[in-house]
Amino acid sequence: MQRYPRDMIGYGANPPAANWPNGARIAVQIVLNYEEGGENNVLHGDAASEAFLSEIVGAAPWPGQRHWNMESIYEYGSRAGFWRLHRLMADLPITVYGVATALARSPEQVAAMKDAGWEIASHGLKWIEYKDAPEDVERADMAEAIRLHTEVVGEPPRGWYTGRCSDNTVRLAAETGQFAYVADTYADDVPYWSEFGKTDQLIVPYTLDANDMRFATPQGFNSGTQFFEYLKASFDALYREGGRMLSIGLHCRLIGRPGRVEALRQFIEYAQSHDDVWFATREQIADHWATEHPHQRFVRPSQMGRDQFVQAYGGVFEHSPWIAERAFDLELGPAHDTAVGLQNAFARMFRTASEDERLGVLTAHPDLAGKLAAAKRLTAESTGEQASAGLDALTDSERTEFEAGNTAYTDKFGFPFIIAVRDHDKASIKEAMQSRLNNDRATEFQEACHQVERIALHRLKDMLPR
Repeated sequence: MQRYPRDMIGYGANPPAANWPNGARIAVQIVLNYEEGGENNVLHGDAASEAFLSEIVGAAPWPGQRHWNMESIYEYGSRAGFWRLHRLMADLPITVYGVATALARSPEQVAAMKDAGWEIASHGLKWIEYKDAPEDVERADMAEAIRLHTEVVGEPPRGWYTGRCSDNTVRLAAETGQFAYVADTYADDVPYWSEFGKTDQLIVPYTLDANDMRFATPQGFNSGTQFFEYLKASFDALYREGGRMLSIGLHCRLIGRPGRVEALRQFIEYAQSHDDVWFATREQIADHWATEHPHQRFVRPSQMGRDQFVQAYGGVFEHSPWIAERAFDLELGPAHDTAVGLQNAFARMFRTASEDERLGVLTAHPDLAGKLAAAKRLTAESTGEQASAGLDALTDSERTEFEAGNTAYTDKFGFPFIIAVRDHDKASIKEAMQSRLNNDRATEFQEACHQVERIALHRLKDMLPR
């Protein structure tokens, strides 16, 4: 049994309607990361100085030493950049990703955030790397971050974003039961739900592209004009699609520089020039999504045991449970928890089976409107399918015509005429039967196998929510 945990399908081709308030076509969500005073620093008990996201591109940690230039760059963010951004955006609904220890060292900035009505989400205990952190250490830091945040801000955070996270981070955040949303993913343009044990956790994905961090990375933005043009293009694309969320990531020490902030001002004015735009905090977006699209659990095929899986899906290919048995041993994952995904897994096993095995699947199918149908001895699936095309209510002459066609077809090819009746009506079924009688056996064998796969897809669509 192989299981692949990553969700590579998400909402697929048809994301749900966002139904943003007041008919807005787009939700614009601006994050201000407040990390100054929470970065790596020997004064904070860390082993080395900070080396990430500053004007010193390519900086390296200084083990056991303070890095005066790096520290002063971060201090610019708290001393000047924050206030410049506060003046610009005080009237907007902003979400702050606040590092708890940074907030504790910045009481005036916290007061200004609260006075502006900004949401203050948690950005962890310290602005450090967690990729190698033991799970118990990360869990303890998360708990301390929540405690300190609550103490400093006056209320617990409803959102979480670590940033430099581990593969445990989102699960650990969900397990706290604390958060209306977690943002440590970049996987979509709208919120989505993830399941962790018995916990349903809403994810409000963040961004690394529409993010001023690219001023501090190789091949990133090198001018405010580039930043504005990228934000504008992102806005235009999502606005045209409708029902999407544009996340924008900011840092006090980066976009707060005078040579860059005007690009942000220009973009805000551009977005505000459109009537149907919802500026919102991440908390507001999370609450809206949870109301509009509450999570619905279902028994996922990729999470079933073998017996349960075969019992549930062994009849998808007519009287051929061996296909489900073999499919169970594939590398199944969330992509196979949909009708299209699971049908693909089954079809792979059918296509790679021997010709005799595939012939056995074909001969397991009943004649259309044949004697088994008249005797009501079809499977429930076949009964419903034939009824959908009106084959359960034939006149005597129509029944005679179908029986003659079935006999001629079986005599020629050695297996019954098979067609996905849900793709047809009675007239087109009769037309297909007459037309396909002109095929050679090899061509018709392939066509019959194709129709079996189509039937399986329709059956799975009845069984799965998507």
